[in-house]
Amino acid sequence: MRTYSTRKRILVTGGAGFLGSHLCERLLADGHDVLCADNFFTGTKDNITHLLPNPHFELMRHDITFPLFVEVDEIYNLACPASPIHYQYDPVQTTKTSVHGTINMLGLAKRVKAKILQASTSEVYGDPQVHPQTEDYWGNVNPIGTRSCYDEGKRCAETLFFDYYRQYKLRIKVARIFNTYGPRMHPNDGRVVSNFIVQALKGDPITIYGEGKQTRSFCYVDDLVDGLVRLMDSPDEFTGPVNLGNPGEFTILELAQKIVALTGSKSQIEFKPLPSDDPTQRKPDIDLAKRTLAWTPRIALDDGLPRAIAYFRDPNGGAT
Repeated sequence: MRTYSTRKRILVTGGAGFLGSHLCERLLADGHDVLCADNFFTGTKDNITHLLPNPHFELMRHDITFPLFVEVDEIYNLACPASPIHYQYDPVQTTKTSVHGTINMLGLAKRVKAKILQASTSEVYGDPQVHPQTEDYWGNVNPIGTRSCYDEGKRCAETLFFDYYRQYKLRIKVARIFNTYGPRMHPNDGRVVSNFIVQALKGDPITIYGEGKQTRSFCYVDDLVDGLVRLMDSPDEFTGPVNLGNPGEFTILELAQKIVALTGSKSQIEFKPLPSDDPTQRKPDIDLAKRTLAWTPRIALDDGLPRAIAYFRDPNGGAT
């Protein structure tokens, strides 16, 4: 039944979210039919309103913890709240999304023989004792902490993907996504880039937890989306997991200082106690992505931050 069209039919769960909306945009630009499924817990129609007139784009309100019956060729499973504020709001539902939701999407892929990609996370490494983090590192994760609903949920999702691969020969891809930023980030999601930009633009104190010496790596959203598409399009023999992120490493204090300078803000830096289980360092080793996907980030932090700031200054007219 696929011979009548060369267009792929692609499902993006969480497609109205920050990452998902950019991915939908890219897939449409590449000439595919895109079905965006989202329950709008953290996603918003504002992120995909500009796509609605496109006849090759379809929006469906759906929670993936319930089965979905559609005909598709590929599935990008991005559905899950990704910021601590959101995933800790209802931790049981967060775990259900990663576990029940993943089972439902894998079941769908099995039924329709679709290729499926899991948006996993660098959080599977926990507070790493190996630096930078390579894909063969098993991680250092607290299974009973306040972040565990997300960390362990994503780890379980990876387990399910590889069990479906081994047991049912399903075509799978697993991407471990490191900190990503850019336009359409939720202004109140509690993640460090959006937090700092919003605080700086308002002139509020910049809130740093701990001494600001913990490190993170920040990947611009366009680079990350390109990595996801390259991974999906890679040969079936390559399953991942593969790290996708920008290996440039910055302390949280350095990030705050950059944002204050770029916004021209008069905000002062305010230090607060470090939350439990907050990783002290995070940096991807992307050698595998370079070798297998010919992928490397192109947009440096100093180039990407002004685009994100422009969006937060004017969400309707800023960078997209």
